[in-house]
Amino acid sequence: MSSFGSRLKRTIKHAWNAFTNRDFQADTRSNSEGVSFGGRPDRVRVSIANERSILSAIILRIAIDVSSVEIRHVRKDENGRYLEDIDSGMNTCLTLEANIDQAATAFRQDLMFTIFDRGSAAIVPVDTTINPAISGSFDIKTMRIGEIEAWFPQDVRVQVYNEAVGRREPLTLGKRTVAVIENPLYAVMNEPNSTFQRLIRKLNLLDAIDEQSASGKLDLIIQLPYVVKSEARRQQAEQRRKDIEVQLKGSKYGIAYTDGTEKITQLNRPAENNLLEQIKFLTEMLYTQLGVTPEVMNGTADEAAMLNYQNRTVVPLVEAMVQAMRRTFLTATARTQKQDIMYFKDPFKLVPVSQIAEIADKFVRNQIASANDIRQIVGWKPSKDPKADQLNNPNMPASAAELPTRAPLRVPSSVGTPRRLTAAPSELATRQR
Repeated sequence: MSSFGSRLKRTIKHAWNAFTNRDFQADTRSNSEGVSFGGRPDRVRVSIANERSILSAIILRIAIDVSSVEIRHVRKDENGRYLEDIDSGMNTCLTLEANIDQAATAFRQDLMFTIFDRGSAAIVPVDTTINPAISGSFDIKTMRIGEIEAWFPQDVRVQVYNEAVGRREPLTLGKRTVAVIENPLYAVMNEPNSTFQRLIRKLNLLDAIDEQSASGKLDLIIQLPYVVKSEARRQQAEQRRKDIEVQLKGSKYGIAYTDGTEKITQLNRPAENNLLEQIKFLTEMLYTQLGVTPEVMNGTADEAAMLNYQNRTVVPLVEAMVQAMRRTFLTATARTQKQDIMYFKDPFKLVPVSQIAEIADKFVRNQIASANDIRQIVGWKPSKDPKADQLNNPNMPASAAELPTRAPLRVPSSVGTPRRLTAAPSELATRQR
């Protein structure tokens, strides 16, 4: 019992939380259930300008594709090749769940939304084994996405969701303890006069014109048969305008009458402008700069278009994410121990079913993958045959050393006395074929 108590004390001693270990204590409520919300308070809210435009669909498409790339805490061999996964808390955050609210995929998607909307974001290790400011040899238990509010020479102030109290709170943390990630496409998406921002303004302007034209106003000009220069005439004209408004508002079908000498001109005719043409031009330019095509958005892109999209859009975003975590969460000692953070893309996701058989045959024949590796890609259970886990070419004949031992051949001699002959290995191979 004493040994259990000592272990518990050591565990508590080496636990660190970014919120509870601040200089000031957060205001907590006495209610054990905590505060409640109608929606998830930790979810990223895209700015109003982005929500009102069709560009949110582009952001969502890129975020989903980036979040589908797996990121792991791994160990490499002497040649810098992937060797194995490391059983660590950080690897659990990257592959299973990052916190109590988000799985690993949702965490990466949350990160992409924040980067696209704010231009930069920070991965904050909330629960760690020890204080990251004291030593870099810490393991991450939970992590959150922080919105950067202020930049300092050595620190950043971030808004991070505190799951203990159910709201976002500001934290000032060192740049060496949080992974700061900037949008590689910042010049295209987040600059004040970038193509993305210009398209947002044009789309919002088009929405404003549509709302104005559909507001229900008639926009009428009444030409009276007299000059309204004196004060009495202006009052008379104002009274005439109010009479027509009362007639239109009180009529069931919106009908009013005027004098035969009065003339009414309606102004709410659609004004011709080139706003729609400008929106089409900016949309095509944005697709080109982001490496996204309409075929990628609707899922009909060919292999070349998808490869271009992956290399120009998805890979730079994943690289920025991985490099920021690698330089922040891995110390020099960890790197000398061959630890690394790597991302893995599934090359078979874009391969049609008609080509899987041909690719599988080439991989097995060239001893790149075993039969069970191919079965895992297809989604089948692994075979129990030991040969299914071996890297061999089933189309090549086995060597003489691999052939089973056969009984000696008996060939009758010319004098009638049988003599024992042993078959040559080449003959055995020929017979086996």
